Amino acid sequence: MSDQRDQLDNQDSEREMGNRMNSDDQRNVSAEDRGVEKRSTRGFAAMSPEKQKQIASEGGRAAHRQGVAHEWSSDEARTAGRKGGQTVSQNREHMSEIGRRGGQSSGGRRGKNAPSDGGPQKDGQRSE
Repeated sequence: MSDQRDQLDNQDSEREMGNRMNSDDQRNVSAEDRGVEKRSTRGFAAMSPEKQKQIASEGGRAAHRQGVAHEWSSDEARTAGRKGGQTVSQNREHMSEIGRRGGQSSGGRRGKNAPSDGGPQKDGQRSE
């Protein structure tokens, strides 16, 4: 009887050791090699961007209906805008591009508003 018990104990321990080795081996094998898809088909991240946007916007509308949505005060908006502006202005290349586009845009108007035709100037006086 004790021989049978020892034999069963050995089989159990071998089985446990084999299971442990299989799980260790599986951890080292990629999901693709095990035939498992990498992407989960569950959850928000697995949805298409359009579906995510639809769900998120429904949540925002529901929050406003319930009166629990955040609404910006003038001070909060001013602080946030200042913080964003400071962050953006640190990118010198971006700021240079903004200035260039602004200059090109106003350059066309500047020529049209020049008082070279004898029309009224800024102070209301005609040029002579």
